Amino acid sequence: MTRYSLYIGKESTSMSITTHSEISQQALEGIVVLDLAGPAGNYCGKLFADMGADVILIEPLSGAPTRHMLPTADGQTGMEAGLVFQYQNTNKRSVVLDLEAPGTQAVIRELAKNAHVIIESEAPGVMERRGLGYSTLRQSNPQLVMTSITSFGQKGPYADWLGSDLVGMATGGMLYLAGYPDTAPTVAFGEQAIGAANLFAAVATMAAVYEAECSNSGQHIDVSVQESVVMGMENAVQFYDLEGTIRKRNAGEQRIAGMGVFPCKDGYIYLMAGGVGGNRFWADTVRWLTEEGLERAAELTETCWNERDYLSSSEAKKRFYDIFSTFAMEHTKVQLQEKGRRQRIPIAPILNTSELDKSAQRKHRSYFVDVTSSYGEQIGMPGAPYKLTRTPWAVHKGAPRFGQHTFDVLRALNVSESRIQSLREEGSLR
Repeated sequence: MTRYSLYIGKESTSMSITTHSEISQQALEGIVVLDLAGPAGNYCGKLFADMGADVILIEPLSGAPTRHMLPTADGQTGMEAGLVFQYQNTNKRSVVLDLEAPGTQAVIRELAKNAHVIIESEAPGVMERRGLGYSTLRQSNPQLVMTSITSFGQKGPYADWLGSDLVGMATGGMLYLAGYPDTAPTVAFGEQAIGAANLFAAVATMAAVYEAECSNSGQHIDVSVQESVVMGMENAVQFYDLEGTIRKRNAGEQRIAGMGVFPCKDGYIYLMAGGVGGNRFWADTVRWLTEEGLERAAELTETCWNERDYLSSSEAKKRFYDIFSTFAMEHTKVQLQEKGRRQRIPIAPILNTSELDKSAQRKHRSYFVDVTSSYGEQIGMPGAPYKLTRTPWAVHKGAPRFGQHTFDVLRALNVSESRIQSLREEGSLR
């Protein structure tokens, strides 16, 4: 498959072509992606852009919704202020088009002829109504891959229902497990359902792009946010299937005695001394606490601690909590982790955001990166959790300014100046 690039240099307005045989500096260099997805799919586009793909962000006339989403950068207002937008759209180019206007719908069809991927998140049927459905676009580009991210998928009894991240977490079952036993379910911060759908979408899309290169035929990928959440339910489904047990919320509590969150001198740690009554973590923990001179450590040698039913009981959890917390409150997170490592007991400090930023491990791996934002200031943001030695991940440029590349992209398509002017006058582009 020949890879076409619509990249426009500062001095060039002509379309350049990069063939598959040329060596790429980044893994996805030469792949062209049209990102029409908005908040439900812009992160999927970012995953492609940061690996070298030429991702063209198609924004509505009012701007991408995340441009207006909180939080905003200090002292910034307007189209460039949204920090979510700044993060999700690194390395992309911005083109502002009214997708309801026939003239700009024709532009999308022209762009699609040389694109490898289109990412969209409209309700089922909307793209078809605009004349931009997959069956239409692939007529002029049979190798095109279209990825559609919706709350419940393209078909089925829920397909036309409106949804959100909260709806995805709830109907996917994850919300039932999130939060504290004595409160209503609590949704996790950061739109985890949308994030999961974007990750699954990116993986499926990359597989489809590879397959299209082999078969010369693209395909339509249907991603359901709800189903992406169900995939993350750990062993909750198996518990019900095998035991008839419905897992409950237990945030902040021990699942069984010795396994859970405990307070310490400067915050909280997670300890996994329990699990199975006879596992080595339990024995090592009892020996450790005994060596530390903890007065009640001898209680943990009683035979009842080898019984699974007892470990799951409220009595056992309370006894262990009272015994261990007395010791933990005298030590910091770092001290407890170091002691645990020496004893080969799993103890993890629960870090807050400032501690994440100061982490020696993340600094060593240069995980957080400084990026020049579209408003000209440096902002720090998470990088990639993986490293490729030959075709690296990289942020070459921050998020684009609103409509920064509209006219360059249109001219690269050989759209005439008179047609561009006509579209501007009818308010179809910016």
